[in-house]
Amino acid sequence: MQSQMLKPAETENGLALLLRLNWDRALSATFILLSLCAGSWLAAL
Repeated sequence: MQSQMLKPAETENGLALLLRLNWDRALSATFILLSLCAGSWLAAL
């Protein structure tokens, strides 16, 4: 069990696979976050 936990490459590959599968969700979430930040910035002007 510990030998599997000590491999960062497997974790990075899993993260890359997760991003590859959910890139559209991550992109939309980033777009929503950026629009919220831009909206609050414009409201503060």
